[in-house]
Amino acid sequence: MTAAMLDVIVMAAGKGTRMKSRIPKVLQRLAGRPLLHHVLDQAASLLARRVVVITGHGAPEVEAACAGWVSATGQFDLKFALQQPQLGTGHAVRQALPLLADDALVLVLSGDVPLTRAETLRALVQACGGERLALLTVRLADPGGYGRIVRAADGRVERIVEHKDASAAERAIDEVYGGIMAVPARLLRGWVARLANDNAQHEYYLTDVVAMAVADGVPVVAHCIDDALQVAGVNSPAQLASLERACQLHQAQALMEQGVRLMDPARFDLRDDERSGAPGVLRCGQDVEIDVGCIFTGAVEIGEGARIGAYCCIAHAVIAAGAVIQPYTHIDGEARGVQVGEGARVGPFARLRPGAELGRDVHVGNFVEVKNSRLADGAKANHLAYLGDATVGERVNYGAGSITANYDGVNKHRTVIEHDVHVGSNCVLVAPVTIGAGGVVGAGSVVTQDTPPGVLTLGRGRQVSKTEWHRPAKKAP
Repeated sequence: MTAAMLDVIVMAAGKGTRMKSRIPKVLQRLAGRPLLHHVLDQAASLLARRVVVITGHGAPEVEAACAGWVSATGQFDLKFALQQPQLGTGHAVRQALPLLADDALVLVLSGDVPLTRAETLRALVQACGGERLALLTVRLADPGGYGRIVRAADGRVERIVEHKDASAAERAIDEVYGGIMAVPARLLRGWVARLANDNAQHEYYLTDVVAMAVADGVPVVAHCIDDALQVAGVNSPAQLASLERACQLHQAQALMEQGVRLMDPARFDLRDDERSGAPGVLRCGQDVEIDVGCIFTGAVEIGEGARIGAYCCIAHAVIAAGAVIQPYTHIDGEARGVQVGEGARVGPFARLRPGAELGRDVHVGNFVEVKNSRLADGAKANHLAYLGDATVGERVNYGAGSITANYDGVNKHRTVIEHDVHVGSNCVLVAPVTIGAGGVVGAGSVVTQDTPPGVLTLGRGRQVSKTEWHRPAKKAP
């Protein structure tokens, strides 16, 4: 059996009542992406030939989410099978089988089990070998709710008994079925056709095929793992939160093994971008320090010796060596990206939007917003300012409260501030406009025309003090 013959069934029909959400359970988000996308990643990692997603509750939304993932990756042939009504796992697989060829090795996955590792699934497929029924199992200290693996005296798997149908002795078994199996399609087709619903839930259990395989003389093998997270599903907000923390801790540990200093790995998040579907990837140079509560989204690169302060949100950005991002800074490059130069200082409470490019030793301080603008080496905007659609030269000092008025209601226009300019506080630079090199713009000025190099520009009303004026006073009651 080759990888080219691997077909995957993903069970994604459940409503997820305990989630108490209008969103289908398999579309609830883990690390910024739907649970179902994590499962499709698993199928792609195995080079699956075809994936059949079984839908039911919220079928249009689920199908759209799957189609979007596949169109962005082009990994495999995608099909859908509708299970309506929903009469159990065996009934679900019955809907998918007409879409699979007899030469397939079928891997059955659950759309709400996102953390199974690719190497575990490869081992399960290898254990099947195209001739056996292979089950993924795990031993749990508290196996409540799971189907138990019943073995013969010689250790061979005999059957799976669901929790509600198990006797007291069977419920004491700690080896459980993880909801994932690998089986030849030609065998699965016959077994599923014979399933009955004479059980406590009056459903067609897929797990009943184990006893059928034993009766037919087909070897049943269990690939037992010791990591319960790999088979953990999501049925409630609490379980989703628990898996989120486990997923994030795994990513944090991988970064720390590379030498990244995380102040608290329990307060770290790396997420995919739900807007674009871009995967969350954080690349760090040597001696990078990341404080608590930071969220990284999409592709982020942090250079050697850079420091990220507490509670920063950083998405789609490149931060060069030695830069310092102060606490509570928001950087979001979206499709265009953000670049922060070597030794730059950003924040606290700063905002860098798409197209922001900061050169070496640039300072962008508290409550400063930069969008689609380039600040050359040594430029400073330290307080309460806005730079949009601007080109800022070297060593410019941009005063507190100053803005570029870049939008005329229809079009965006560019502001050019040449090198060594000093812009005073509370200025408005009305684009398109160029401030000549070495010039000074006096505080409170509104500049609407280009200025020559090296001059003082004032654009404000003349101050008038009224000596005969009296402050209004409240009348006595």
